[in-house]
Amino acid sequence: MTPFDDVIAKAPLFFLAAVRVFAMIMTTPLLSIQSVPRVAKIALAGFVAYMVMPDAYPGNVTDGPFTLHYVLLLVGEGLIGVITGFYVSIIFSAFSTAGQFFSYQMGFGASEVYDALAQIENPLLGQFLNLIAMLIFLQINGFQTLFLGGVLRSFQSMNCFTLIGAQDQFISFLLGSLSTLFLNAMIIALPIVGTLFLIHVSMGLLSKAAPQMNLLSEGFPITILVTFFLLAAALPYMINLFIQVMDQAFQALEGLFASVSGGIG
Repeated sequence: MTPFDDVIAKAPLFFLAAVRVFAMIMTTPLLSIQSVPRVAKIALAGFVAYMVMPDAYPGNVTDGPFTLHYVLLLVGEGLIGVITGFYVSIIFSAFSTAGQFFSYQMGFGASEVYDALAQIENPLLGQFLNLIAMLIFLQINGFQTLFLGGVLRSFQSMNCFTLIGAQDQFISFLLGSLSTLFLNAMIIALPIVGTLFLIHVSMGLLSKAAPQMNLLSEGFPITILVTFFLLAAALPYMINLFIQVMDQAFQALEGLFASVSGGIG
């Protein structure tokens, strides 16, 4: 039997797997951008669905491809893919949010332009950190970890029925991920934000001590230069922190799938 015949024989199950993978691709950073052709996204979803199909649905989970039960299964599989892609977006939002924190402090708050990678209006420093995070994600083989440790693990441990049964775990996990997002963003931006705060306090004291000094015109170049200097000095440490944040995030996602599988099974 050829691979094409195998897909035809298990077409309903293959389509269920493809819907989950395609939903994840359409919500995952770097894969969901418009620069990636839609044909490539569909082909990637079909290839991954074919690879995971033997382990995806061990039993007969559907009564047929033309029933309401099957339509609800499609909706549930798409929801699981959206949740997975949304979680990956949360990981990258921490770096973009960190750049936004000190962009306003250094005077770049009005520099928001459309970020093609994040697909949102983003300040220049947020775009820079987001780009660095994307490059690090590719360097540490993030997509291999996502598809092997995330997608394959999710197919082995859960489907839409287990999602309904473990909805409390998923809700608490996503809310905790949002809290972790802001915590990681503050940790990344804290050295620069703290230094800029001291500079602003010093400028305020100088303006009171010497009112004749035009600190408004001199303060912006000072904050910009100090921020660039601190960013260049702290970038190696930020990269190590980026790698640590991504590793912890993927471990938490795999731990969620394992706990859902153990709790349901």
